[in-house]
Amino acid sequence: MKCPAVSYAAIVVVAFFTASSVKGAIWVSPDGDDANPGTEARPLLTLEHARDVVRTINQGMTEDLVVHIGRGTYRLDKPLVFGPSDSGTHGHRIIYEAAGDQRATISGGIAVKGWKLLDPARNLWTAPAPAGLAATRQLYIDGVRAKRTQGRLPVTVKETPTGYTASSPIMAAWKNPADIEFVYTGGNAIWSEPSVGLGSWTEPRCPVAAIEGTAITMVQPAWDNETKRVMYADPKFHRTANLVGPASVGKQPAYVENAYELLGTPGQWYFDRPARALYYVPRPGEDMNRADIEAPVLEALIVGEGTAEQPVHDLLFKGLVFEYATWLFPSGPEGFPEIQANYLVTGEKGYAVQGLGELAPGGTSPYGAWTKTPGNVRFVRSSGVGFLDDAFVHLGAAGLELGDGSKNDFVEGCVFTDISANGCELGGVGFPDATEDLLTRDNRIVDNHLYNVGAEFHGGIPIVVGYAQRTRVAHNQIDHIPYAAISMGWGGWPDKVHKPGVANFSRENVVTQNLIFDLMGMLSDGGGIYTQGLTGPTLAEGEKVTANVVRDQSSSGHAIYTDNGSCNITVAGNVMFHTNHDNWGSRHADYYNGADGKTNDPLLIEGNYWQQGDADVSAKGVAESGNHLIVSLDQVPTALLEEAGLEPAFRKILAESFTHPTVPEPPTRVAADAEDGCAFVTWSPACFEGGSPVISYEVTASSGERAVVSSEEFRNRGYARIIGLANGKTQTFTVSAINTRGASVTSLPSRPVVPERRGSVTPPSAPLRVSARIRDGNASIHWEGPLSDGGGPILAYVVTVNPGGRQVVFEGRKILTLGTSPKTGNGHQTFDVIGGVPAGKGFTFSIAAVNAAGAGTPAVVPPDRAQMQQ
Repeated sequence: MKCPAVSYAAIVVVAFFTASSVKGAIWVSPDGDDANPGTEARPLLTLEHARDVVRTINQGMTEDLVVHIGRGTYRLDKPLVFGPSDSGTHGHRIIYEAAGDQRATISGGIAVKGWKLLDPARNLWTAPAPAGLAATRQLYIDGVRAKRTQGRLPVTVKETPTGYTASSPIMAAWKNPADIEFVYTGGNAIWSEPSVGLGSWTEPRCPVAAIEGTAITMVQPAWDNETKRVMYADPKFHRTANLVGPASVGKQPAYVENAYELLGTPGQWYFDRPARALYYVPRPGEDMNRADIEAPVLEALIVGEGTAEQPVHDLLFKGLVFEYATWLFPSGPEGFPEIQANYLVTGEKGYAVQGLGELAPGGTSPYGAWTKTPGNVRFVRSSGVGFLDDAFVHLGAAGLELGDGSKNDFVEGCVFTDISANGCELGGVGFPDATEDLLTRDNRIVDNHLYNVGAEFHGGIPIVVGYAQRTRVAHNQIDHIPYAAISMGWGGWPDKVHKPGVANFSRENVVTQNLIFDLMGMLSDGGGIYTQGLTGPTLAEGEKVTANVVRDQSSSGHAIYTDNGSCNITVAGNVMFHTNHDNWGSRHADYYNGADGKTNDPLLIEGNYWQQGDADVSAKGVAESGNHLIVSLDQVPTALLEEAGLEPAFRKILAESFTHPTVPEPPTRVAADAEDGCAFVTWSPACFEGGSPVISYEVTASSGERAVVSSEEFRNRGYARIIGLANGKTQTFTVSAINTRGASVTSLPSRPVVPERRGSVTPPSAPLRVSARIRDGNASIHWEGPLSDGGGPILAYVVTVNPGGRQVVFEGRKILTLGTSPKTGNGHQTFDVIGGVPAGKGFTFSIAAVNAAGAGTPAVVPPDRAQMQQ
């Protein structure tokens, strides 16, 4: 760490570099000494001291100055802060670069040693908290994230103004109740699994304040901000004033986290803060006597802060690993009252005023200015700051935040993985009419690999851009994520109440040639590329979404999602395949610049390869033309597929790993529905696969019956069937994921279900709002779920094509998340594609829902709902 006093040798360093007019470089090594002159032979020890030396010599720069950082780990005891005085000058850069061809690591963690076996029967180990560890939300074993203890709530609860009344006082005896968190997972309500939370795209959390008897008191202001969101004054809209999600998290949390009493599951840990003791149950193969066990301590590793007069500028970080930082805000009184994309409602009575503008009495402006999750590496008011070939891993907040006032910054060739919240954040949402010092413009996020982002706060998104100009988001690969992949823009929700979205400075942003797959693993109502709000003053100056490939989506949403107030966007030449809901969505009434909502926000949708099948049309501000209906990816031009994602020079980062190989994380959100002597079980696959793909899943009933399905079967069908169950006996189900290293621990159990005798299920009623869109020799069949599922889950739909009577079965997650409609014309639609529908022939289509009793009444596509574009 930094030397406590300035030595004579350190003064010599300053003189040496000043005399050389900054020709050469500074060297740092874990084996160095801050009393050294900073040469390659006699390097410095700390990055802080190297920065301080640079600060004294950078005014006379005639070339770039490189701080060579030797291989090894640099543990920080406080964030490394950069200001304007640490910047490059005269057009040259200060480069903090890993020396040689291996990365150097900047860590905010502390090693936890002295582990001892406490309970052999449970394989429970304990260790004293090291000095300097007061609190953390994460623990890592050989680079693999351990989970805080979690389980189903052991009681039923009834909501009160201050928390809950429990059905039993059992939790009053639990240790450290003020460290317990309730978690409310949003998402589709599949079968018996209820949807809770503040919208299906969120996962809010609220800490417990106290438990006395059956009274559970939740912390403030988090509880009010999660349960009292005010309603919009005009009752005809029946919306909260924030216009995003419901007013309350719901009655029952999905699960409880961070309780000592839940210890016992391998891979889970607990920190008894008053006793200063950590507890952990190892996974198979983990050796607690040899493992590197790290607890993140710092909440920021790098902080760059410019001023209104002068940004921090011309800095480059190259070849570095930023790891082991935490974020303690959600553990405090504010909790995690999520709005969207890890933005939060905060402050006392934040639910009634924060970011509500004129939509609520006393609302603060601008509308939508909620609290952003910070980055563990972050800059504000920066210019020409770059991150090249770096890795952001094992982080507890957002990975990298280039905040308000970022200009000409770039993130290139970097890896973002195992990050609790958002991956890379650009700009903000608090200054839509920003002055020059807070304007965000001309930045690049290109050729990065982002995966397993949102590892703790599952509404996290790999790339989040607020209000910005001329941003280029290109050639990134994003995969294995719980929610959406790229989010652009903000502030469009007022169109829900017939008002214009927030006027802002955004314009000319480009999202192009990104490869996105295995997305929306847990939450729903998102997309591969999500945009909302005003994106530019005209269609020509608005956002361009081009040549991206989005495929293999789990929960319902869109491939490319033009959400509320999305205006002046071009969506052209993209590939959208195997998504769950419409490929592109959707039109919104235009209220900008005095418009009355009788036309739509201008959009241009052209030349895409998709399964949606829309006809060419130009009406009410939205134009669709030249889109291609495909049934398989081999119908897409090869170049379009091959050029999406990382460019060749950067593909080496796909092979990098930052954890030891291990078993996968367990699946989540297990749901079941029971029939006569059997049950159907579905789940959300884990985003972290342990370093090798999941090859199968094992489903276990509480009575011991098991079923194994391959990952391919699960991907295609979306569920497993367990037979041999006793009728009338309550069952729950757990699921394990299996890779080449073995099986994960079991998931949390499903809600209980009871198999019933034969005859309790009848075939479903007919699907609703069926239509066919025929083009390029294929037919895209669209439909809504039936009014009645017949008493059992709908497992598939069967389409009959006439003439000929050919039958095609549609299966998969999109079927399971479709459900049934509460009334005609008021449900979520989905679609699938049939090939072999040549031009010039007349075809009719009928579609029937299928449950355990068989196919139900078919719905026939009426002639006026079969569009043909050949």
